[in-house]
Amino acid sequence: MTKYATVIGAAVVAFVAGLSVDRAVVSAQAKHRVFELRIYTAPEGRLQPLLARFRDHSVALLKKHGMPTVGFWVAADAPQSANTLVYILAHPNREEADKSWKVFNDDPEWKAVVEESQRDGRLVTKVDRMFMSPTDFSPIK
Repeated sequence: MTKYATVIGAAVVAFVAGLSVDRAVVSAQAKHRVFELRIYTAPEGRLQPLLARFRDHSVALLKKHGMPTVGFWVAADAPQSANTLVYILAHPNREEADKSWKVFNDDPEWKAVVEESQRDGRLVTKVDRMFMSPTDFSPIK
């Protein structure tokens, strides 16, 4: 099993374990939502600045552009624990996800955040992305 398969498996398990949400909220949610799993790999020594950028800027910008976050995780086991951030977003559908990302990436505020946060070097060397559709038996749709 590759290190990314392990991280993806761990993220999915954490996601499912974190679904202790109110059933009324879950059932009221749209039936055709998609979830986006994103895995960021940071260069050596750059995970903490990446986490700070998310904490201080990215989460608010994701929300601003209609991309609610489901959760954020760091890998629990070495070596990924030194450089891996995993998070999940919810989108109404795949088309809206692509539109939201385009607007997000074109946002001058985001461009300024990236420029400022990378003065000491890049914060991300690799981004893995996977869209997930809930199963018919999933507690979250």
